[in-house]
Amino acid sequence: MARPRTFDEERALESAMRMFWEKGYEATSTQDLCDATGLGRSSIYNTFKSKHELFERALTRYIDSTTATQLAVLEDRRHTAADRLRALLAVIVDSETEHRLGGRSLGCLTVNTTVELAARDVRAARMLERDTARRLAALRATVEEGRRDGSITSERDADALARFVNAAIGGMRVSGQGGADRTALEAIAEVTMDALTR
Repeated sequence: MARPRTFDEERALESAMRMFWEKGYEATSTQDLCDATGLGRSSIYNTFKSKHELFERALTRYIDSTTATQLAVLEDRRHTAADRLRALLAVIVDSETEHRLGGRSLGCLTVNTTVELAARDVRAARMLERDTARRLAALRATVEEGRRDGSITSERDADALARFVNAAIGGMRVSGQGGADRTALEAIAEVTMDALTR
């Protein structure tokens, strides 16, 4: 008979997610995961099967949390579309200034994973593609609403504007990792909004 688990699996997953976020997939060792979660190797492998499966679950957790937060901002119909996009960019600025290590942000686990793994890890690439498609659809819908409510005045294609905003967010994440401070990130957000509203 299998012994019942004596640890909080969700807490362990959260700790593993933060370790992968900080160090990346390749640089995170099994020992790092043991230290972060407080679990022994056997508990990690019995519960999560492999480092890669643990990473996929950690990435799923990050995507679900981060994308849900972003979509909630974009779907808040109490505000104009432009104000919702402005609020989304403010969320990005806040997250890049809150999670810092040695003066640099941790960036975004999805952006980091895209750079590190997407070209050679089919399963991770599919997860990232699904998440990107979901966020682009929400951004496109917000831009289209902005056209209707008059708050988005750019005449460019809504799909292109959605991709531009998504790229600006990715750029803010990378800039934060490079040491950009709040003022620099807010300037990027402001220029992004200028492109949509002027």
